[in-house]
Amino acid sequence: MAERFGGKYSPGNSRVDGPAGVAPAPGAVPRSKSTGRARALFLPPFLFAALAFKAEPRVLILGLAACGILLLAAWLTQQGCIAQDAYDARKVARRPAIPRKAFGAVLMGVGLCVGAMVNQPMIYAILLGLAGLILHVGAFGLDPMRDKGMEGVDSFQVERVAKAVDEAEALLAGMKDAILRAKDSALEARVAKFAGIARGLFRSVENDPGDLTAARKYLSVYLMGARDATVKFADAYVQARDPKIRADYETLLTELETTFAARTESLLQGSHTDLDVEIQVLRDRLKLET
Repeated sequence: MAERFGGKYSPGNSRVDGPAGVAPAPGAVPRSKSTGRARALFLPPFLFAALAFKAEPRVLILGLAACGILLLAAWLTQQGCIAQDAYDARKVARRPAIPRKAFGAVLMGVGLCVGAMVNQPMIYAILLGLAGLILHVGAFGLDPMRDKGMEGVDSFQVERVAKAVDEAEALLAGMKDAILRAKDSALEARVAKFAGIARGLFRSVENDPGDLTAARKYLSVYLMGARDATVKFADAYVQARDPKIRADYETLLTELETTFAARTESLLQGSHTDLDVEIQVLRDRLKLET
């Protein structure tokens, strides 16, 4: 019969420490100033839309088209900046599959050109579009053009590590989205803390992949279990805000985050003792809790 996690990592211990040598990362990927500035790009397009409805059909069409193109450019730029932040935060990362900031710059130029065609000659509209494209590149830069890996590690291994981290990040994103349904800021902070510990360990895996197959299996079980438990909890807690359900979820989250850190560190050190047994115990525990 499986024993309850206890000792240093038990729920009764108010202090939560990670294993030696693993510093918990922040709860989210740090956002750069460029990401903050990208939000401002969503405002100007509506000026074209507002002016378009006060003019003739030709101006209306051009104004709405400029508004739509510029909004798409703003969204692509923002997504490109977020992808850049994630790329910069990782030791191992693949270049973005779609160069969002580059497309955003091109669309920014096209949108400004279309908007200027309302009351400017074509040559001036084109020049304004080119100026907008150049200023966009100067303000936000271009997307990463190459993969970032580790020295002395072959490209196949770098690809495997990057893919494993991408999968883990997707599970954390699902967990974050699920807890938002509970509408509890304290629990959102706890999930952010769990994500921070997990990301700190992602960096450790990137620095020293070790036996990536075993580590990947273990990490996926933990994060998938944490996400599924969060989804089940959010659904139950929204219907009946039972304090006991909340306390049980917090207890499970505490055990997951601390045991996750300790066991993954031992994996990185090459210890796989009773790994399959522990994974099965975890699956049974999560099935019981959810």
